[in-house]
Amino acid sequence: MTPWDDFFHQCVRRIFSEKKSVIDIGAGLRAVPNRGNRYDPARAWIVPLIEKVDYKILDPVPDFNPDIVGDIHHLPFPDNSEDAIVCLAVLEHVANPWGACRELFRVLKPHGICFVYVPFLYYYHAETGYYADFWRFTKDSLKLLFRDFSSLEICPVRGAVETWMHLSPFGKYTIIKILSRLMDRVLHKRESKQVSGYYVYCVK
Repeated sequence: MTPWDDFFHQCVRRIFSEKKSVIDIGAGLRAVPNRGNRYDPARAWIVPLIEKVDYKILDPVPDFNPDIVGDIHHLPFPDNSEDAIVCLAVLEHVANPWGACRELFRVLKPHGICFVYVPFLYYYHAETGYYADFWRFTKDSLKLLFRDFSSLEICPVRGAVETWMHLSPFGKYTIIKILSRLMDRVLHKRESKQVSGYYVYCVK
């Protein structure tokens, strides 16, 4: 398991073991079939965790069967009301990520958890009629966006070489992934700032 996959697993398990309710903005966990615009069978391990909490999906459109139709810029929840929020691969698609992050902070309870993924070096991926593709985020920008939270853990996804290969036509081949990951380790490129993106685990 890669360091970023391990970080993802640990964060998800922590959230669903410590909190009683979870809002998944954009259905980024991709664990529930027929809810959200993507489903990943490899995330099936999350389903037993989901079944133990009050899990709801929020999306800006009703097309993909969310529990709540709402806008991340104006979340339909009172101040200090939510235990945990998952917001994976969403902030690059919203017009005002600063306002969105203020909303995430506003609606979380004290000690509430926010788990985020954002891309940095990644291809354009808008979906016509659903969302545009506005932003990319550095580690510095994440520290600024989430500066109001009491604690912040940031985990990079892929090193510089693997990121470069992931963006190329060769990135789909398993052997290329393995070799580029090895090169990142040998060349100490895992510590590079040239990464695919970041997972962010925040506590209010």
